[in-house]
This record gives sequence, structure tokens and C-alpha cells, in this order.
Amino acid sequence: MERLPKMLSTTQVAKALNVNPSTISRWRSLGTGPRVYWLGPSCPRYREEDVLEWLERNAA
Repeated sequence: MERLPKMLSTTQVAKALNVNPSTISRWRSLGTGPRVYWLGPSCPRYREEDVLEWLERNAA
């Protein structure tokens, strides 16, 4: 069986990046944050590898 990607919540991504969850939500609404996957109308999730790739592309 293929290994499933680790899916992170907004809070988990915020904690990992040391920002407020509202910052992740704002980036999501602006389309500037990591790629988001919707598991339901109010259930955004982020693949761990997408967050790491986004961080590499946007690191100063």
C-alpha cells in the first residue's frame, strides 16, 4: 500500500512556522501561502511536503 502524505491543520502549520493561525488563513485567502486541500467546507489541510517546498521558495 502506498504511504499517504502527512496532512497538517492550519494550527499545526502556524506552529511550525512560528506565526499566528490567522496569518496562515490570510495567506490562504490571498493565495500566497502553501497549497491547501479542503477535506470539507471548514477543514483546510496542508501536505507537509507542500509546506516545506513553499518555505524553501519563500525563504529570505
